Amino acid sequence: MSRRLISTGSPFEKTAGYSRAVVDGDFAFVSGTTGFDYATMTLPEGVTAQTQNAFKTIEGVLVEAGFALADLVRATYYITDPKDADAVFAVCGEHLSEIRPACTIVTVAALFKPEMKIEIEVTAKRRSA
Repeated sequence: MSRRLISTGSPFEKTAGYSRAVVDGDFAFVSGTTGFDYATMTLPEGVTAQTQNAFKTIEGVLVEAGFALADLVRATYYITDPKDADAVFAVCGEHLSEIRPACTIVTVAALFKPEMKIEIEVTAKRRSA
């Protein structure tokens, strides 16, 4: 299986020289995904809505690549305020409580734009049939 690049169509992907995801064999590597809502082209204010949007984007990209959320083996969460951790964990639990990938949460000084509160990157491995 050859390497495949997945895009969300954002012009920033070309400008910055990255793909939303790269599929290589049985692995999918999804770039850091913020809470931007591509349907409305907006970024909600709250961390809960941003986290939900990030998962929506991640799941859509995984499906396009031939994977499922259940294929996740690793997740890293970058948050800008440690007080948001409980809200982030609640959303993560909604999506991943049965999957339970290895994960790390890191508090960072800032993300690309000051209104961004979370960024999530994941790795998936296709399960054998």
